[in-house]
Amino acid sequence: MYYAVIMAGGTGTRLWPLSRQNRPKQALTLAGDRTMFQYAVERVRPVFPLERILVVTRKEHASILMAQVPDLPAENFILEPEGRGTAPAIGLAAIHIQRRDPEATMAVLTADHFISGTEQFCKVLSTADQLAAEGNLVTLGIHPSSASTGFGYIQHGSLLGEKNGFRFHAVQRFTEKPSPAEAEKMVASGSCSWNGGIFICQAGRMVEEFERQMPDFHARLMKIKNSLDTPAYQAVLESHWPMIARQTIDYGIMESARQVVVIPVEIGWTDIGSWGSLFDFLPANESENVLVGTHLDIDTHRTLVFGKNRLIATLGVKDLIIVDTEDALLVCSREHEQEVKIIVEKLQELKQGQLI
Repeated sequence: MYYAVIMAGGTGTRLWPLSRQNRPKQALTLAGDRTMFQYAVERVRPVFPLERILVVTRKEHASILMAQVPDLPAENFILEPEGRGTAPAIGLAAIHIQRRDPEATMAVLTADHFISGTEQFCKVLSTADQLAAEGNLVTLGIHPSSASTGFGYIQHGSLLGEKNGFRFHAVQRFTEKPSPAEAEKMVASGSCSWNGGIFICQAGRMVEEFERQMPDFHARLMKIKNSLDTPAYQAVLESHWPMIARQTIDYGIMESARQVVVIPVEIGWTDIGSWGSLFDFLPANESENVLVGTHLDIDTHRTLVFGKNRLIATLGVKDLIIVDTEDALLVCSREHEQEVKIIVEKLQELKQGQLI
């Protein structure tokens, strides 16, 4: 069987003040008429029936997401006691899938992406399932539209073959968020993709890699696995989870994994991690402004204005990000949009929990 695992555990601090602890970014309507989580479920429905779509999220977010897709079975929500990074989250999903089907394949996806080429995306997911059945760890390489330093990169190795119109390569190496010069060089080479954080593999193969590369985590994971379907599960999970080191799947597993292949794709992929990425994604007007809500625009250029509560008027400004909510207003230069999370950290220091 083939399962989708949607990672929906982030809080999106770089999208403050709209994204909050009790209103995470995946639950927000940032474009169109659906939330990011609803889009994430909807776009994989041609490949996965609802009973084979699992969601990994924090326990405090589960009720919000369940309400947004009420047809998704409640038992398909895998709840982390707290966020420990993508590697532990994927490991937890893998053992739950193994419980359902020891031979199953899993497609690890995230709830904070927009993908416009959904038909092509579904086609490549089906192709990746076939490659994963041969024991490969498959990742999708996103065609780079620029020499961005905000993404990791995948360097393609030798061409291994073609399936269903998709070429696939051995992975030569992963590079995490390179310098501008390195990014320019990799994009110019024509043999590198962005790392979109989409992985397809047999659940058992992933667990094997945890045993080889993250043995301490694997030992705790096996204790959690042994408690599945018993009354002790929640207590065992909560006792071990805080002791697990934080780790990403890229550093923890993929960079040194065996038999890794990449399928380069063009699927209209956008990672919505910050206001800057939303600025690049949404359509702009003739003054290069991106406007959401009611706005009076006078001599304003290259500015994002996001607010639905009241009129926002701007006069003689450029290169700003302005986000208005019911209890907080953000005004920052586009140059510093990656640093918005510093505001959240400062609010934590000031014990302003109601604002984060």
